[in-house]
Amino acid sequence: MKNILLFVLLAIFSLGCFAKAEVKELPPLDPSFMGSHNMTLVSHSSTIYAAVMTSYNRPSNVQLLYKIENKDLALLQTVRDGQLTTIKTKPFNLQRLMRGEKMVIMADLYAGHLDRDGMLVYENIPITFAKKLYVRELDELKESSSLQEYDVVNLKKSYKIYIHKIQQKPSFSHILHIDVEAGCLPRFRTTSAVPKEIELQYKFLNCGTMKPMYFETEDFKIPD
Repeated sequence: MKNILLFVLLAIFSLGCFAKAEVKELPPLDPSFMGSHNMTLVSHSSTIYAAVMTSYNRPSNVQLLYKIENKDLALLQTVRDGQLTTIKTKPFNLQRLMRGEKMVIMADLYAGHLDRDGMLVYENIPITFAKKLYVRELDELKESSSLQEYDVVNLKKSYKIYIHKIQQKPSFSHILHIDVEAGCLPRFRTTSAVPKEIELQYKFLNCGTMKPMYFETEDFKIPD
């Protein structure tokens, strides 16, 4: 009996040591991702999502989508009813979200584009980033082309979010939510490298019930 007990204890100890060996420490945070970050808040039904307003320059050279945990009806109504809602966060290291941390981040919220015609609505409010849904760093980008490619984020039921894979300049950022009812191609050609939003929506027209979330071209133009 004592031998059996000793064997069990040794087995548990060995498993514990193995588990500890398997745990790998993450490398230190890259300080180049530190800063105040611009994001857009979008919604479908009662769910709010946050997406980095991507650019080609660090720390914003990443496509990142997060699900937001929210119990504030006023915030939901602001995002749901507005044509464009953006936030400027207080400084933090974006790599924490890229790694999937759950965080509460303070931010100023704007109706409209915060750097263009946006109007400050809420100042220094808490935003709870609950779950990372998508991340893609803008490394080794494909050349600008009329061949467009989208990544697909699977949500509950048949709900999906389609995210355009940004190319080299000129390109565009495009996010839309689809309740998929039929086959939907994530790769297709357009009339130009930067088509109008209506042309992109037409490409998804037969996929199911669609809700455009975000479309941006200005930040991806070739400078004059």
